[in-house]
Amino acid sequence: MYISLRSAPAASGRAAAPRGARTVSSTVVTLGVVSMLTDISSESVAAILPLYVTGVLGLSTIAFGVLDGLYQGVTAFARIAGGYTSDRSGQPKWVAFGGYAAAAVARIGLLWASGFAALSVVLTADRIGKGVRTAPRDALIAAASAPEDRGRAFGIHRMLDNIGAALGPLIAFVILWAVPDGFEIVFAASLVFALIGVLILGVLVPNVRTRAPRGRPAERRFDWAVVGRGPMRRVLAAAGVLGLLTIGDGFVYLVLQARSDFAAQWFPLLYVGTNVAFLAFAIPLGRLSDRVGRARVFVVGHLGLLAAYVVAALAIDDLLATLLCLAFLGAFYAATDGVLAALAAELTTPETRATGIAAAQTVVAVSRFGAASAFGVLWFVLGPETALLLVAVLFAVAVPAAALLLRPLLMARRT
Repeated sequence: MYISLRSAPAASGRAAAPRGARTVSSTVVTLGVVSMLTDISSESVAAILPLYVTGVLGLSTIAFGVLDGLYQGVTAFARIAGGYTSDRSGQPKWVAFGGYAAAAVARIGLLWASGFAALSVVLTADRIGKGVRTAPRDALIAAASAPEDRGRAFGIHRMLDNIGAALGPLIAFVILWAVPDGFEIVFAASLVFALIGVLILGVLVPNVRTRAPRGRPAERRFDWAVVGRGPMRRVLAAAGVLGLLTIGDGFVYLVLQARSDFAAQWFPLLYVGTNVAFLAFAIPLGRLSDRVGRARVFVVGHLGLLAAYVVAALAIDDLLATLLCLAFLGAFYAATDGVLAALAAELTTPETRATGIAAAQTVVAVSRFGAASAFGVLWFVLGPETALLLVAVLFAVAVPAAALLLRPLLMARRT
């Protein structure tokens, strides 16, 4: 695939791409580098969190379920605020900058947090920062990309993002391999990478405005109806239904580890494998969504998660089960993460784009928070394999239900 860099277009127009070339804005690439560094920071922590909580701190799987739910779901309380502020101010870069900076500062607390309450506070602060930054960042990507190429642009951004998501657990693994009790070293390295990402964002990323400058009429005023009615309402409902049965990756990995002979020090590499698979699928599935429809790729992509649940719960060869789970999880994220943001951008106006993206991501975050918390209880009551099989059965019903909700979008022909 040929990729050339171009500067970000102005909000009022777009420079024509060279004929025959596939271009991606330099803004998208720079934001990808920022996300790569930030994901090295966040995923190095996420990779060791299950072991740190259950092994070092000695907390139960119910406690881990609550913390994992916080890690995934507390962003919901800030996503709408971040998206709305970005749309109203027309300053997506600086809203995103505030979120990245807040998350970096919160990482200082990881160096001292040693109990459930302290970890809850730190993770909540970190995830609020993530919630604030995500929609404005994705609005910048959408504004800097041609509508027909947004799936590719989000795919490239997510590819760079997931290079960091793969490197983070690998760095954590190397640190713990060299220093078996070096969790604090992992936390310190996480802080350094987060601060570098904030610096690059502040210095190198242009502020692609999403509102017309003062003195020039905007095409449309901000309208909540664009976000909460029509096709977007169907997208929000479908994302919520599927999110309610999307448990955290950490639980899938713990199921695999519970029935196999994986040593604890190899655990972070499972996150690396998932993100390597994400890297392989991100751009192809992003391009596919541009061609066949983002709603179709979004729905079908959830079959990858269903397959991961089934494989993890069944008694098959440990190595084969692990490799298949990592591949299916990577494909699932590649088909849903950036694709959902591109779909929300497609169904909203420029003046409501960040809020629309935030609304979709908020529904996913809230529903996944509930899923992670509930699965921690199911694990405790039913055992890991039985609980996962139950979720898989329910998920097999939820995917067709989501397809039914999105039927008008699935039937729409791409132009």
